[in-house]
Amino acid sequence: MIKLVALIPLFPLLGFIINGFFGKKISKGLSGAIASIAVLASFVVALLIFFELEHSVQKSIPVDLFSWINSDTLKIPFEFLVDPLSSWFLLIITGIGFLIHIYSIGYMHDDEGFARFFTYLNLFVFFMLLLVLGNNYLIMFVGWEGVGLCSYLLIGFWFKNTAYNNAAKKAFIMNRIGDLGFLLGIILIFVTYGSISYDEVFSGVSGSGGTGTITAIALLLFIGAMGKSAQLPLYTWLPDAMAGPTPVSALIHAATMVTAGIYMVVRSNVFYSISAEASHVVAVVGVATALFAATIGLFQNDIKKVLAYSTVSQLGLMFLGLGVGAYSSSVFHVTTHAFFKALLFLGAGSVIHAMGGEQDMRKMGGLKKALPITFATMLIGTIAISGIPPFSGFFSKDEILAHTYEHSPTLWFFGQVASMLTAFYMFRLLYLTFYRNFRGTHEQEHHLHESPKSMTIPLIVLAILSVLGGVLGFPEFWGLPNWMHHHLDPIILHKNPSTMNHEQEWILMAIAVVAAAATIYFAYMIYIKNKVLPEAKDENLKGIKKLIYNKYYVDEVYDALIRKPVDLLGTVFYKFMDLQVVDGIVNGVGNAVNGISSVVRKAQTGHIGLYIFCMVLGIILMLFYSFIK
Repeated sequence: MIKLVALIPLFPLLGFIINGFFGKKISKGLSGAIASIAVLASFVVALLIFFELEHSVQKSIPVDLFSWINSDTLKIPFEFLVDPLSSWFLLIITGIGFLIHIYSIGYMHDDEGFARFFTYLNLFVFFMLLLVLGNNYLIMFVGWEGVGLCSYLLIGFWFKNTAYNNAAKKAFIMNRIGDLGFLLGIILIFVTYGSISYDEVFSGVSGSGGTGTITAIALLLFIGAMGKSAQLPLYTWLPDAMAGPTPVSALIHAATMVTAGIYMVVRSNVFYSISAEASHVVAVVGVATALFAATIGLFQNDIKKVLAYSTVSQLGLMFLGLGVGAYSSSVFHVTTHAFFKALLFLGAGSVIHAMGGEQDMRKMGGLKKALPITFATMLIGTIAISGIPPFSGFFSKDEILAHTYEHSPTLWFFGQVASMLTAFYMFRLLYLTFYRNFRGTHEQEHHLHESPKSMTIPLIVLAILSVLGGVLGFPEFWGLPNWMHHHLDPIILHKNPSTMNHEQEWILMAIAVVAAAATIYFAYMIYIKNKVLPEAKDENLKGIKKLIYNKYYVDEVYDALIRKPVDLLGTVFYKFMDLQVVDGIVNGVGNAVNGISSVVRKAQTGHIGLYIFCMVLGIILMLFYSFIK
């Protein structure tokens, strides 16, 4: 079955082709079914391959498809790699992707671009599958760029809205910055090791010892991860990506794109294991991003923006784990995060669907009676992301923080604060959206209703996964096997075993639970007991609240320091180079031709006598020339 791994990306590609060419000629139901079945088929094949690999002695199986690039100095086969890491990501991408496809059938039912939406969605899944399956950095880069293209198409899906187009362009351009670093890292890998195939590169790195080149490669690759996975300072595109339809937000945040940076660092773990400097940079950037984004989430009123900054913060925790060498713990959190973040985004989409497109939590409230399934599932997702046992987020987040404490108590402290802030703003979202009295219009209240089954069934499935996902990584000191750790052990080239005793682990776990519970109670006292509501008008905000609500004015700083100077430079370049130099040369040639022709055309008078005179004169001159010669 492993030899048929090419079917996994092939099915979504076929769905993309069919909907791309015939989507407008078939019914919406058939179009959605084709796209969803394509991803389901990929999930089934991925599941069969996963179980076959689990029972296989060989844990890393390359599948050579064809010769791709073949020259004297560069030979790159188009080859897939089936190993514990890629097989697990295949299940996340196709499994969560399928649920999002099913949800989208109901959510996008009335949209005129229904077939186009599913065309882009299938293409998105195809490129993400290509990214994780490639057995060399070039195939990974093709998938890497492909998901960037698809994010542009899906974020700007409603292209008639200029603001949405700007959000799409922002995501595309900011990712190009990170992608440049990634590409330079690939080039440096090839120059250093003469190959970009994983096995050849990693064996070369393992035998070379620590060098400045390894650190440079690790940092360049991390720049790429900073762009794709929205880390400081390349994070600002992700909150604006909420311009796309809500299922797109769920797909980007849970199963594709932003997880690409995590996957790439884990796949390249040998570089970071050797380079302590690069790992420290990853950890510091990760915890800074986690804390920074968490503070912004405290006062956001757009339900999707809260979840967006939550994603940025959770990704920061994952990179914190990678930076301290807890690679399997970070993948564990990628998995649980895929469950509850997809659930939360799709739940938010259900709320927006019921509210007629309204996303401002200040105009919601009291929705738990009208939307009981959405409320129950979002409550589960909120508890999971807040780190309350026995829900999945507790186990994965606690594991990262435990490894961090062993590495650096200071980093652990900031990571713990970020986790507490997460619990606060997520329960703030829940309280403002579902509790107390309804604050919307009478018309909105009249039309409140639970979403159709195509939307609620994926919510229920994801809620179950958010509850049970912790079984993948129970703490080993409980006397239970940590399945995720053992599953990914073959791909971690330099092991970093924990030396923490059980007493310390119990204390850290207790601190995490008490801190989360206290934070949730604090949010309850503010928004339920004391009935505090956010300021009705943004301009009423003052001091630190205004600073945080406006996201520390980072976008404005970028605008002032980067965009405006570039625009000014472009204007100067245009006025000088284009108008003066280029237009001067082109217009100068034209003027010269006009000047010469204005003189020459005077010979064309139309008088026959003059023409005869010139002919005779010419004959005389030719005869004279012949005579003197």
